[in-house]
Amino acid sequence: MKNSPLKILPALLSVFLAVAAASAENPYNETADAKLDIKQALTQAAPAKSPIIIVFGANWCPDCRVLDLAMKRGATASLLARDFKIVHVDVGQKDKNLDIAKTYGVSVDKGIPAVVIVSSSNDLLYATKDGELSKAREMNDQGIYEFFKRVTAEAMAKK
Repeated sequence: MKNSPLKILPALLSVFLAVAAASAENPYNETADAKLDIKQALTQAAPAKSPIIIVFGANWCPDCRVLDLAMKRGATASLLARDFKIVHVDVGQKDKNLDIAKTYGVSVDKGIPAVVIVSSSNDLLYATKDGELSKAREMNDQGIYEFFKRVTAEAMAKK
């Protein structure tokens, strides 16, 4: 019974999510002007006072791709689409746009993807500090949803 289907299922699910994420389109525009993208999101968010989620990551990062997939589909997508604008910031090989991450108190050395939530006036409402999403592949869709449910509720309370 040591190789029962129930014991193998989590490993297969993890492999499936990693393959699905790898085959998804690149979520990070490697030539984008991240500062301009954030400025435009702030401008668009201002009338409705919508908070903005800034996701720091890279296309080479499997956890970043899994997170992006979860943010575009299922329960997490529904949760975030209601109240938030989302901006992806490419950090390259952890050598790009680090000044932006630092502005929000994020160290990509602790792992990517990293996330901040800011108000429409660019006030920091939440930031990952310890690589909380750096193992997104192991969190599964439900774990990612629970993470965002908790942190977005905290951010909205500060808004």
